[in-house]
Amino acid sequence: MPRSRSFTAAPAASRNALSNLTLRYAFPGYFALVMATGIVSLAQHAQGDRRFAEALFVVNVVAYALLAVAGIARIAEAPRSVARELADHVKGPSFLTIVAGTCVLGVQFVALHEWREAALVTWIASIVLWFVLIYGFFAAVTITEPKPRLENGLDGSWLLVTVATEAVAVLGTEVAPSLVHRDIAMFACLGFFLAGAMLYVLVIGLILFRWTFRTMDAQMLTPTYWINMGAVAITTLAGARLVDVAGHFAFLAGIEHFVAGFTLFFFATATWWIPLLVIVFVWRHVHRRVPVRYDAHYWSLVFPLGMYSAATDAYARADRLDFLLPLARAMAWVSLVAWLLTAAGLAHRLLSAGRRASASR
Repeated sequence: MPRSRSFTAAPAASRNALSNLTLRYAFPGYFALVMATGIVSLAQHAQGDRRFAEALFVVNVVAYALLAVAGIARIAEAPRSVARELADHVKGPSFLTIVAGTCVLGVQFVALHEWREAALVTWIASIVLWFVLIYGFFAAVTITEPKPRLENGLDGSWLLVTVATEAVAVLGTEVAPSLVHRDIAMFACLGFFLAGAMLYVLVIGLILFRWTFRTMDAQMLTPTYWINMGAVAITTLAGARLVDVAGHFAFLAGIEHFVAGFTLFFFATATWWIPLLVIVFVWRHVHRRVPVRYDAHYWSLVFPLGMYSAATDAYARADRLDFLLPLARAMAWVSLVAWLLTAAGLAHRLLSAGRRASASR
């Protein structure tokens, strides 16, 4: 998700206070809320807790609908402004939360209720959105001048290019087996899995270079950098899903060991990131005393935590590594606590903003 300023630019033409508030906070990066809510729900479902899974599913359906309506309204009201944001190095990657959020909701449809038709619709929609947004973003930042310096134009939100790509692969593995042309659909999932892996390798190299050879003050180390881990966690999940269904597809069975090895590589990478991210988080908030208060960026922290749990559970079951299951369960509860704290912060922010808007009338 981009820096905070991308969530504070409301269209000047909005007259209604509630509508104005909705448009300010909804588009595009707030689809990370859908990503985070959906994956925490799925992590709880994987651990057998239907209560939290179902409650978060309802929250996610409502949140997705509201954000979709607000996003469409903003496009209709200020299309040029939206296009400029997509072409922005900092704001542009956040549009890909729309793709990932759509896919996570689609996986919920299948996992919680076996609504495969609804999941298929979300998968098709996510593929269309992926093509429009990822190529629109890369084309725009390639041809737009002037370009920012690396330290001003790159943060963890760039790894949403991997998250969105792998999300399409994950949802695809859920719906492809029931399709008429299932071999073609599953081959597409394999392609998305490998493309997402390629994008991660390219972008994470730039991020590590930026971390180690450019100034990084506490304000720059926002929670978006937790996507460093979340991007490889969702890649692990996509790989585990491919391994799980490989026996039903001849072309996948032939490369199952390759996919399994690649999946282990990404699981190890995701695990490697966690201690470093915790150290940086503590340094930022304890040593540098940056206050821990609600910020939209924190949905980008919740999502990786939930995704690590879901990915670990899926990987452990696909490769029969039962000793990893307690880790998945522990991370499921950590992600739920993080979600509750972040949701409480959002609720307080919205209530405070609503009271101010009412008082100003």
